[in-house]
Amino acid sequence: MTAAIAIQGLEVVFDRFRALKGVSLEVREGESYGLVGESGSGKSTLLRAIAGLAPVASGTITVNGKTLGKTRDKPFYRDVQMVFQDPYGSLHPRQTVDRLLQEPLAIHGIADGEKRIERALDEVGLGKGFRFRYAHQLSGGQRQRVAIARALILEPSILLLDEPTSALDASVQAEVLNLLEEVRRRRKLTFLMVSHDLAIITHMCERLMVMQNGEAVETLTASQLIGHRVSEDYTRNLLRASEGFVRA
Repeated sequence: MTAAIAIQGLEVVFDRFRALKGVSLEVREGESYGLVGESGSGKSTLLRAIAGLAPVASGTITVNGKTLGKTRDKPFYRDVQMVFQDPYGSLHPRQTVDRLLQEPLAIHGIADGEKRIERALDEVGLGKGFRFRYAHQLSGGQRQRVAIARALILEPSILLLDEPTSALDASVQAEVLNLLEEVRRRRKLTFLMVSHDLAIITHMCERLMVMQNGEAVETLTASQLIGHRVSEDYTRNLLRASEGFVRA
C-alpha cells in the first residue's frame, strides 16, 4: 500500500534541546495512525514538524510521494490540514463561522466556496444556522466541529489531529470522535492522530507508535495494545496507568 506519510531519521532541535531524536514512521494511504506517550514525549512536535511549524535539523519527511523542504507551499496545505487541541484558542473570536471558512478558500483562490461551506458544515453536523455565529456563541464541541469543518474545506487527503478531543467533556468527546471516523471513511482520508488516551487511540487507529523523550519506543497494532502484547517496559507502564487497560 502507498505511503501517505514517510518519515526517516527525523531530528527536531529547539536551541540545544533535542525534541525528536531520529524518529522514523510510515503511515499508509487511508490509514488512521496513532501517536501515544506521556506529555513531552514528542508526539505533537512530530505533527508540527510535518506541518512546517517546528524546525527540522535532519531527516526526511515525504508526503504523498513528495519529499518536503524547510517551507510548505500552498499545494501542501491544500493536501494536509491540522486540527489543534484547543477549540477555544484555534478560532478567531472576532470572526463568524462563515468568515473562518471563507478565509482558506480566498487564500487558495477557490471559486466554489458556497458549495464547500455548506458541505463542510453539514458533514460536521452544524448546518446553515451556525454560519454567522461567533466562537463565543458556540459550545466547546461546536467549536471543535467548526475547526474540523475548516480543516475539511480545502478537501485535503491527510488530517493531522493533535489531541482533538482532550479539551472536551467525555460525552462530547465520543460524538466528535465518531464524527471524525465517519468523515475519514466517507472521504477516504489519512489520519495521523496524537493522544495521551490509549482508549481513544485504539478506538480510532489501526496502528500506533509509542513515544518517549523524543524517541520511538515501539510500533504496534491496536489489537496488540488492547491484548497487552507489547515488548517494552515503558509501554507496559502506560497500560498500567491507563484506566480500562489494566487486566483484572
